Amino acid sequence: MTDPVEHLLELLAQDAGSERLAQVLPAARAAGVADAELDRVERATERALEIRRTLTEHRRREAELEALFDTASDLAGARDPDAVLRSIVRRARLLLGTDVAYLSMNEPAAHGTYMRVTDGSVSALFQEVRLGMGEGLGGLVAQTARPYATADYFADLRFNHTTPIDTAVKDEGLVAILGVPLTLGSRVIGVLYAANRTPRRFPPDEVALLSSLADHAAIALDTAHLLEETRVALRERNEANEVIRAQSEDMRRAEEAHDRLADLVLRGADVPEVAAAVAKVLDGAIAVHDGDLAELARIGATGGTPPRSAVTASRATGRAVERDGTWVCAVLAGRELLGSITLTGRPDLADADRRLFERASVVTALLLLLRRSVAEAENKVRGELITDLLTAPDRDPAGLAARARRVGVELGVPHVVLVADGASAPRERLLAAAAHFASTGRGLAGVHGDHVVLLLPGTGAATAAAETARVLGKAVGAPVTVGAGGPAAGPDQVVTAHAEAARCLSALLVLDRRGQGGTPADLGFVGVLLGERADVAGYVRTTLGPLLDYDAVRGTELVRTLAAYFACGANLSRAKDELHVHVNTVVQRLDRVATLLGDDWQSPERVLEIQLALKLLLLVG
Repeated sequence: MTDPVEHLLELLAQDAGSERLAQVLPAARAAGVADAELDRVERATERALEIRRTLTEHRRREAELEALFDTASDLAGARDPDAVLRSIVRRARLLLGTDVAYLSMNEPAAHGTYMRVTDGSVSALFQEVRLGMGEGLGGLVAQTARPYATADYFADLRFNHTTPIDTAVKDEGLVAILGVPLTLGSRVIGVLYAANRTPRRFPPDEVALLSSLADHAAIALDTAHLLEETRVALRERNEANEVIRAQSEDMRRAEEAHDRLADLVLRGADVPEVAAAVAKVLDGAIAVHDGDLAELARIGATGGTPPRSAVTASRATGRAVERDGTWVCAVLAGRELLGSITLTGRPDLADADRRLFERASVVTALLLLLRRSVAEAENKVRGELITDLLTAPDRDPAGLAARARRVGVELGVPHVVLVADGASAPRERLLAAAAHFASTGRGLAGVHGDHVVLLLPGTGAATAAAETARVLGKAVGAPVTVGAGGPAAGPDQVVTAHAEAARCLSALLVLDRRGQGGTPADLGFVGVLLGERADVAGYVRTTLGPLLDYDAVRGTELVRTLAAYFACGANLSRAKDELHVHVNTVVQRLDRVATLLGDDWQSPERVLEIQLALKLLLLVG
């Protein structure tokens, strides 16, 4: 028979189990080994079993260490915290040899815990269970931060049994449960469990092992939290960088746009040029209106005048406002409304472009103020020139002509002189409108006496009077009456034409023809009768001048013949007797009159004017 002790050594070498080692001693007894030898075999068996237990323990610890190292490795390369937690829960189940392992997380806001990961669970009810703090075994672990174990959960009165928890545990069929806390510092963030469906005790080394795995789980969650915070921080930093980049780009665009617009203003650009630059920057259609909604510029297709309500709202807030896809911004100088700027084609105007649009209104205000200042200075110069022309034309004619030339007016060419009266309109407003109208026509405007006087290039006095009355009336919102004289070239003639225009205006007002324009030719002899200071000699000269000059140069008697003809009732026979000439002579003289005065000299209106002129000539000599 083989020596029993050698057999024990062979079994140990073969990594035989404890059961086979324990069978060596009974086999030796059955073989009739002596008692003294049996004692030696018994002691050897005990030593072999101890060695077996030690090897088993070492292997278990090796497996545990390997599991912990694997878990640490998982943590080192962790990208998905749920995957790491599932791995930890699975290892807990395998290392402790339990039926089920699971992990719950605390919900501080809800004062409870919820199931996060399970392994080996078959109950949907159990997988969704929630525990309040202090409820059941897990609630007690989460509340006290201490591990708890029970071999028979339902018979253990240390725990607060609630119907939902007990129902879920029964549905899963669990009996023995071990729970250890997941802690970060002094804070419990969850619980790691190992559970059996049959009664079982959990020795301290298994509690320690599960606690180690719980620590790894806590580290995994903390690492995931830190990673998420890092991701959020990086995302926020990237978003902040993007915002900063966008803001920098907006600031650069705003600075470039402002510099471009300011440069236009400083170079003396007009409103259309500035509007075109704004339209290009904002990629839309731009319209600029003055305070009375008169259009100053239009770039692109925009829809009429801006609503007054939008202009009022923008004026009150100092910001651009949107109405039905159209942006409107008041152009302000302090609280004074200079006008408005309108943008269409950009209903989705971003904040940066909105600020650009508002800045464009500021630049437009600067331009309008500069224009107004220049216009006021130029109007002052023009007004002073009008005054000097009408009060002292003989003092320095060459100087007057030079001053006029500096403001773009050539006094040597024909001009029409107009005198305007706006009874119900403030004179300052009428003067401003007249100055604007005159400047657009390369003329002059100013105040002389009680009226506004305009000097416009051209020869059509009647047309100029009617147009001036219409334009100024529309500008001031009230009827404007205009008398015209001329054409006149040179300072002396301007004075004479002004006197004609003033008399014509006086006659128009007496005739209650307010809001109209007229000339002495339009009024005829009525102007002589109704004018403030009747110019009899001027009327006679205007009506009979060609005849008077002809008689003076040739020594003829055309004027005397014409007077006799009318005195005789346009009867040729009586006229030739009155003149003591042949009838053919009378006919020839009347033909010469027709040549000098025009073929219509015998029309009823002309006959009346000519007879009045002959009567006045007789009276004044």
